[in-house]
Amino acid sequence: MTYQTIAAALGMVLCGTSHVVAQSPPAPIPDADSLFVQQVAPFLAKHCYSCHGNEDPEADLSLERFRESADVQHEYALWQRVLRMLEEREMPPADQPQPEEEELHAVGLAVQAQLASFDCSGDQRPGRVTIRRLNRAEYNNTIRDLVGIDFQPAADFPSDDVGHGFDNIADVLSMSPILLEKYLAAAETVVEQAFQNPEAWAKIEPLTAESREERREALTKNIREFAQRAFRRPVSDDEVERVLVLVDKARGAGPERGRRGRGEGPRREFGGGQRRPGNEALQLACTAILTSPHFLFRIEHDADPSVENALQADSGTAGEIVPVRPLNDYEIATRLSYFLWSSMPDDELFELAAQGTLRQAPTLHAQVDRMLADPKSRALVDNFAGQWLQLRDVNHLSPDPQRFPTFDEELRAAMLRETELFFEAMIREDRSVLDFLSADFTYVNERLARHYGIADVLGAEFRRVALPAQRRGVLTHASILLLTSNPTRTSPVKRGKWILDNFLGESPPPPPPGIEELDDDDETLGSLRERMEQHRANPSCAVCHRQMDALGLGLENFDAIGAWREADGRFAIDPSGALPGNQQFSGAA
Repeated sequence: MTYQTIAAALGMVLCGTSHVVAQSPPAPIPDADSLFVQQVAPFLAKHCYSCHGNEDPEADLSLERFRESADVQHEYALWQRVLRMLEEREMPPADQPQPEEEELHAVGLAVQAQLASFDCSGDQRPGRVTIRRLNRAEYNNTIRDLVGIDFQPAADFPSDDVGHGFDNIADVLSMSPILLEKYLAAAETVVEQAFQNPEAWAKIEPLTAESREERREALTKNIREFAQRAFRRPVSDDEVERVLVLVDKARGAGPERGRRGRGEGPRREFGGGQRRPGNEALQLACTAILTSPHFLFRIEHDADPSVENALQADSGTAGEIVPVRPLNDYEIATRLSYFLWSSMPDDELFELAAQGTLRQAPTLHAQVDRMLADPKSRALVDNFAGQWLQLRDVNHLSPDPQRFPTFDEELRAAMLRETELFFEAMIREDRSVLDFLSADFTYVNERLARHYGIADVLGAEFRRVALPAQRRGVLTHASILLLTSNPTRTSPVKRGKWILDNFLGESPPPPPPGIEELDDDDETLGSLRERMEQHRANPSCAVCHRQMDALGLGLENFDAIGAWREADGRFAIDPSGALPGNQQFSGAA
């Protein structure tokens, strides 16, 4: 219940009993900021500043800057997390003085009042958009859809940098000298391949002509059409003219012809194909377009401060004023297509963008449905799910063959395919996100079904089946269980951390320095659960491990390759635990 709800209920009570209190008007209810100053700020000073002050704060979180309000317009997510930590008694840490329940309750209400004061109609602060370079997968897919040839020109590009677990984060997608050289070489190769493929070249050169004047007009139109698709937006006359000037200079037919002589100067030769007048000019133009920053990067320009559609000013770096504007339809089309397809918009998206109707909610919803039904949405599985769920790492894992002799490459491939097919079903069937945790179905072939103990599944083909009672959702997929294990044993810590990182968005801080890891083989100290309880006795470890260990130990019935078991060595498995709020559970399902 929020502070506003409490206040409203109190107001109704007072109105309903006005004959009793008419002689004494009610005291005014403090506003959210007053409550913060009265309740929250002193609480933070008493219980939080020692760890989360301005000097070297733990988890890089300083609460000392909040003295008069929570600044929820800019820090809403932070205070949601603070409230959750207080309600679940995760903070203050168990080894620190604990607040009284009455004090904790009052602070919780004050934080709720701050959250309830968030103004949805207030200033929008999206920040400045970093120009986003196409990563290798996006480059390959864009070339495929732009010229109609699927031949992976980015295969020998340097690996893309990764930020926050993903390789399409603009801030880390830099441009190195070697990558620039690769782009130049790839552009020439793409154009050569397209020129040698009549169907692909017809897509690039839809207009042809015989006379000199008509050839120039056809060349200009072909360049404009190709550039608009490559740049994913309309191009200006100046942009087309710059390409034409570059082509003329490269062919020795531009303004400098008189000084150099006819035919002198650099002249690029392209092999293969049936040459026609103007072919070479268009090849040069396409090469220039494919090396343009407007092709290699997704660029969303800042708004012009003088333009009326700059909604309001947003604070940039160093006090800079950054105007805010709505995205145009071409930018929406590009964001949509690179999210769902990892590629450029198709003709239908371009047409809707040109009409200015893509931003309309019914149109946008219909396009999302269409795009998800398209085979190109497989990229969402490969590039989003593959990185979110860390499935790309499964191919690099090597369980101990002595302890897990049934593991082989066929089983590894089946594990990956199961989770990929499940993710596809989640998207295409528009299922609840909770099904990632609770779904009672999966996809198996004979090899994986045997691993899971599912009967009557024959052959290499995958099919949809009901899960056994002890398995539910992706947390019990063998791919995830393998991913979150050590080569020789399970790891409740890894499994718990994986859930916190990837499902709950509550990444724990790194362990304090000097903390020793568990001994994999020392059973003389007890079962794995008992050894972890000893490890958790260290106050420095207890706060984070209370969450991670409970989640991970709930999956202990699954061994390091995801097979079901009742015991770990000579110890019976106890998969019970308690979630925040003392909610008890036993097992993954």
